[in-house]
Amino acid sequence: MTAKMPEELIEVIKRIRPLDSVAMEAAQARLDSLTKPPGSLGKLETVAKQAAGITGEAMPDLSRKAVVVMAGDHGVCEEGVSAFPPEVTPQMVLNFLNGGAAVNVLARQAGADVVCVDVGVNAKLEHPKLVSRKIRYGTANIAREAAMSRAEATAAVRVGYEIVSEMVAKGTRVFATGEMGIGNTTPSAAILIALGGLSPEQAVGRGTGIDDARLRHKRGVIERALQANEVDQDDALDVLAKLGGLEIAGLVGVILGAAAHRALVVIDGFISSAAALVASRMAPLSVSYMIASHMSLEQGHHGMLEAIGLSPMIHMDMRLGEGTGAVLSFHFLDAASNIMREMATFESAGVTQG
Repeated sequence: MTAKMPEELIEVIKRIRPLDSVAMEAAQARLDSLTKPPGSLGKLETVAKQAAGITGEAMPDLSRKAVVVMAGDHGVCEEGVSAFPPEVTPQMVLNFLNGGAAVNVLARQAGADVVCVDVGVNAKLEHPKLVSRKIRYGTANIAREAAMSRAEATAAVRVGYEIVSEMVAKGTRVFATGEMGIGNTTPSAAILIALGGLSPEQAVGRGTGIDDARLRHKRGVIERALQANEVDQDDALDVLAKLGGLEIAGLVGVILGAAAHRALVVIDGFISSAAALVASRMAPLSVSYMIASHMSLEQGHHGMLEAIGLSPMIHMDMRLGEGTGAVLSFHFLDAASNIMREMATFESAGVTQG
């Protein structure tokens, strides 16, 4: 029998409402009045209309944007599934906090904030800019046992929700999902197999760049994880707790929190999409609040987005993570917003409408 969803998550999910149809109709009317053939700006128009439905405003102000980078370690790294050692996770967290990572560069260009959260790094970290919400020091090895308890997974989801709530109160209306955790393509692929129905050959990719031999080993490790953890495929929280990661759980909370607060959430690559897949199973209405930023080169990302029901805005052959693809896509949100606000109408420009 599927275990009951914790009451605190039920309360969050209850806050997620359908998109505002009146605002979407107003946005569509505005788009149709602009000096262009109907629908000719493609996904820019789709995003503009979606943003209206999310916020309840025909022309919302989307200038306050942030990427929330959740960080956590993975016990499955003991199995040798990554090209990088686990100590890179805390090292990269400090790089984010000092502004030196790729996501920092792209966020500065997009005028977005970077918020780095330690939800499960296997090290003691101190930095004035760090948001420290550690649930535990990394997950257990999923090839042998559950990654975490159901209560720990719930707590990590709550972290993401609370951070979004705090930021919305300060004016942030657009969120990007970022992550850092060496080995985290392994739990993400396991989640995809469990919830998306893909095979290990379809779902498991090279992550940070492993060779053919290690790729075969990685697939075997995930098969062991699925055998060691008898997940309830109808219970997304069970799948998350047994196969996931603390940073993935934190991002589930970011996504649900954005939807609950009528804010846009831009999904990054494979790991972020694993969180989006879990969120979509917990709260199907949350999908309407998601924007898929790009198609990652990571094996299985296409299948992940299909399982959620999302179509990416761009294809840039990226596979870094961190939130880089999502932050890069902020420029397209700005473009959609500016089209709505600045483009002339047929009437104002004195142009004959077709």
